[in-house]
Amino acid sequence: MSLQLENLSKSVGPNLHIDDVSLSLEPGTFNVLLGRTLAGKTTLMRLMAGLEKPSTGRVLMDGRDVTRVPVRKRNVAMVYQQFINYPSLSVYRNIASPLKLARVPDAEIDRRVREVAEILHIEALLDRFPEELSGGQQQRTAMARALVKDAELLLLDEPLVNLDYKLREELRGELRSIFERRKSIVVYATTEPLEALTLGGNCAVLDEGRLVQFGPTVEVYQRPASTRIAEIFSDPAMNFVEGRIGDGELRLGTAPPVPLPEHLSELAAGHHRFGMRASHLALTPQSDRDVSFPAIADMTEISGSETFIHVRHNGDAWVAQQPGVHSCSLGEPLQVYVDASLLFAFSSQGQLLAAPSSFPARLRPESL
Repeated sequence: MSLQLENLSKSVGPNLHIDDVSLSLEPGTFNVLLGRTLAGKTTLMRLMAGLEKPSTGRVLMDGRDVTRVPVRKRNVAMVYQQFINYPSLSVYRNIASPLKLARVPDAEIDRRVREVAEILHIEALLDRFPEELSGGQQQRTAMARALVKDAELLLLDEPLVNLDYKLREELRGELRSIFERRKSIVVYATTEPLEALTLGGNCAVLDEGRLVQFGPTVEVYQRPASTRIAEIFSDPAMNFVEGRIGDGELRLGTAPPVPLPEHLSELAAGHHRFGMRASHLALTPQSDRDVSFPAIADMTEISGSETFIHVRHNGDAWVAQQPGVHSCSLGEPLQVYVDASLLFAFSSQGQLLAAPSSFPARLRPESL
C-alpha cells in the first residue's frame, strides 16, 4: 500500500496547524517525521490515520481517496507517547484485543500474539497485568498490540520519549530490525536529531506545520536545504557566522583568512553565511585547514562522556561539543577551531549553497 498526502492543510479556529503538506510514502519504507515540539507532527499523523479530517487536501492509499474514510475502516495502527494499555486485561489479552475485534480465529490470534511477544522479548510477561510491568515493558506491550495487527500503515508518535535513557537505547536499536521484517509503511515522529540518524530510513522535516525537506535521512542531515533545517537537524543547533569569499581566501568573523576549501570554490565572491556543527568546533587545532576564532566562555555543561561549551565570538553565541570532561570559567578567553573543509555555506536568504562532501570518520553521522 502506498500513501499520498496531497496539499493537506488543517486549521483549528484561526490557527493553521498543517500548511499545504504533500508527501508520498512507499510500502516497506521507514520514515522519520522530525520536528520540534508543536511543529505539527502529531496532527499530521492523525490526518494520515483518519483520526482527524483535513481542512483542505486529500489522503490517498494505493491511489484511492480515503480522506473521509473513518479510522476503523482503515488498516492502520498507532503507538503514542503514553503507555496506553487496558489495566484490567493481561498482557496477552491487551495484545490480542485488536484481533478479537476483527474476529480473527482463536488459533490465529494465539499464533500472532506469541510471535510478536517473542519479537519484543515479552513472551514471559503474557500472564501479567499492566500494573505489574515496568515502563519499558508497558511500552513494548503497546507496540506489540500495534504490530500484531500487521497494519499497512504503522504510526509511532514519539514512542520512546517517556522511557529512561537505557531503555530508549535498547528499544531504538531493536525497532529498525523489527520493522525491516514487515512491508508496512512506518512513520516515526521524534524531536531528536540523534534518534532520527540512528533510525535511518527517510526523513521528513516539519517546521511550523510545513514540510520543509524530505529525503534519505543521512542525505537530509548532510545537506540541509536551509539554515532553519540545519538548526532543527542538529543537537545542539548549528552555529552560524558571517563570512566573505574573495581572492581565493575565506574570512570568517574576525578570524584570520584561510585558503578557500575546495567545496566552496565555486561560490561567488562576496558575503555568505557559514554553518558549523557543534561537534565540528574544537578547543585545539585539528588540521592545517583550521580557522581560529578568539572567543569568550559563557557556560560549561558536562554531560557524561562529553562537554558542551557555550562561547561568544564577535557577538555570536556558539556551542562547542567536546568529547570528555572539560571545565571553563565564566569569561575565560579561548581559541575555538573549525576545519574549513567542514563548513556549510548558505545564502543571505538562508538557502544552502554548499555542504562538505564528506566527514572525517570521527564526525560521520553514524558516530554522532
